[in-house]
Amino acid sequence: MINQPTNVLIVDDIAHNITALEASLARPGLELRAAQSGTEALEILLQQEVAVAILDVNMPGMDGFELAELMRGSPRTSHVPIIFLTATAEDVTRTFRGYEAGAVDFLHKPFDARILRSKVDIFVQLYEHKRRLAEQLETTRDVLKANEMLMAVLGHDLRTPLSAVLASSEYLTRFQTDEKVAMVADRIKRSSTRMVRMIDQLMNLARVQGGRLRLNRRSVELAALCKSLGDEFASSTGVDRIRLTSVGDSVGNWDGDLLSQALSNLFGNALHHGAAGTSVDVEVDGSEREYALVRVRNDGVIDPAILPDIFLPFRSGRAADAERDGLGLGLFIVREIAHMHGGQINVKSVPESGTTFTLSLPRVQMQEDSGVQFGS
Repeated sequence: MINQPTNVLIVDDIAHNITALEASLARPGLELRAAQSGTEALEILLQQEVAVAILDVNMPGMDGFELAELMRGSPRTSHVPIIFLTATAEDVTRTFRGYEAGAVDFLHKPFDARILRSKVDIFVQLYEHKRRLAEQLETTRDVLKANEMLMAVLGHDLRTPLSAVLASSEYLTRFQTDEKVAMVADRIKRSSTRMVRMIDQLMNLARVQGGRLRLNRRSVELAALCKSLGDEFASSTGVDRIRLTSVGDSVGNWDGDLLSQALSNLFGNALHHGAAGTSVDVEVDGSEREYALVRVRNDGVIDPAILPDIFLPFRSGRAADAERDGLGLGLFIVREIAHMHGGQINVKSVPESGTTFTLSLPRVQMQEDSGVQFGS
């Protein structure tokens, strides 16, 4: 497609005028399509895309103005720039009619070939640039689609053996009396759980990159959602370390599933990176009418060097040589989900009070919800 020649349409009922225009405009990479009537021009436009059309105004049957109006009325050709050429004396009324018909320029014969060539070159360059962008966009879409399909296949194929590994490690942890075997089983369980989390993050990243993360709004009570997630963490870890407080009305029109994912990432990070044995404080603040807040605080402190980039993909809240619990995508996904709701996610981390992530969610539905793009 990139090496495909660019078409320029020339329409004139006089053959030697077409010959003169072809001689003026000819250059490598440019395909000049000539027509001697409006009907012939329309047939060419049905078969070929053109970068610019040069139309003679005075033609028998369908004149240049009528041809331009037909072109503007068709979605296929409405975007084609039109340059009018006329041998008649300059007439303001006819010139205005040409611009009303959709012309980008109106030249009188005899014209300067250098000026016409310069104008045509500009529209050819714009067309070729637009074509390259369209090709790049199509390629990007294909790559993103292939990436998401790959992630889906990997996620499905990897989950099955991982489920068996997790079940086996859980069995050994519960029923093995040998302390060393139990330690190894626990290590296998933790590593497998981390792998499952990585797969989930890669799947979510693929959806974000493909713009396939969409909102499904419904009435959600944040306090109840946070309590449910806290109970799930307590059940899976065997220790209730999440302390929940709530003030005001926490009901809003949000996507409960996506918020569960975002809050689960925040809760999990707070538990994982906080000091061992300490609690995580979750405060749901619904005291404001326009928005609701969720604050997640732990006693850990984030390295100031990492803090500015903490919501970027493939970043972590720990030093680079520390054991990572995932791919550094969790907070990036949280930020994207917050932005989809028209909200924000902020973080404050100081030794005196620990680390607090604040999720702000407007209660009023945005006029138009759309999927997010990677890096937005």
